[in-house]
Amino acid sequence: MSLQSVRQFFADHAPDIQIIELNQSTATVALAAAAHNVAPGQIAKTLSLKVKNDVVLIVAKGDARLDNKKLKAAFGAKARMLSSDEVVTWTGHPVGGVCPFGLENPLAVYCDVSLQQFDEVLPAAGAIHSAVRITPARLAELTAAKWVDVCL
Repeated sequence: MSLQSVRQFFADHAPDIQIIELNQSTATVALAAAAHNVAPGQIAKTLSLKVKNDVVLIVAKGDARLDNKKLKAAFGAKARMLSSDEVVTWTGHPVGGVCPFGLENPLAVYCDVSLQQFDEVLPAAGAIHSAVRITPARLAELTAAKWVDVCL
């Protein structure tokens, strides 16, 4: 269902973007970078967080780490990572395939400024073996994301 919801999202909003499906897992940044022959930073990882009573998604470069001080300053509260079960419930995507496209529930999406150093990034596409190639600006545009600086 998850890959299908992402397919439908792109069919509706960006039919020019093709989903890349591989025979191997791209569930981690290292696996995805190797499979797509790109630097780990170009893998756009989607992090699912709970801040106060809201679930938010933060898309950041693959080798970035969240900075708790920056997160608290940006969102006004401490954030916690969702559990695997919570991730699936909120996003509809499995861990390793989480992306800001074709979500089960409407969630606020934020793109970390770390993505802007690349001309093209590869977020997952709803499954552990799928991705899309997209510019950071288009990713933010398609997901109505706000830009934040929350990573080291």
